[in-house]
Amino acid sequence: MTDRDRDGTGKPLNARPRDELGRPLPHDAEGVPRIPDDLRLPPDEAITEAQRLLDHGMPFHAHEVLEGTWKIAPEDERELWQGLAQLAVGLTHLMRGNKTGARSLLRQGHDRIRHYEVEAPHGLDIAGLLTWSEHLTDEIDRVDPLPATPVPRLRIP
Repeated sequence: MTDRDRDGTGKPLNARPRDELGRPLPHDAEGVPRIPDDLRLPPDEAITEAQRLLDHGMPFHAHEVLEGTWKIAPEDERELWQGLAQLAVGLTHLMRGNKTGARSLLRQGHDRIRHYEVEAPHGLDIAGLLTWSEHLTDEIDRVDPLPATPVPRLRIP
């Protein structure tokens, strides 16, 4: 049995440093700053931070920010936040070269957020995100290798 870092309740923690796409690095490597496990931002702050991370090529970290907000969202918005997090982690898989995982998560995220298109909350550009995810999913199936992956815009410009 190996020793692992654990939180106050005994839950195992992964203290290994990670790269910009969330991949674990050796324990002695210097990774990028992590998103705290307990980060819970209100919607506007989460959207702003997730966009900043996406703009810097860190969709895994954007996913973690969006996931934290999903955990505290009111029931009628949970599917929205889960879908946004899935789009970000789908982009993560694509940037890691995992087309199958990317395709699956982009489709799942797309299907979760589409119900919010008519009355998009928080200034989100749901129509734009749907178009972006549809285009990217089509490109995964059609083009090899994929050209540079576009960064989604979360809010209406």
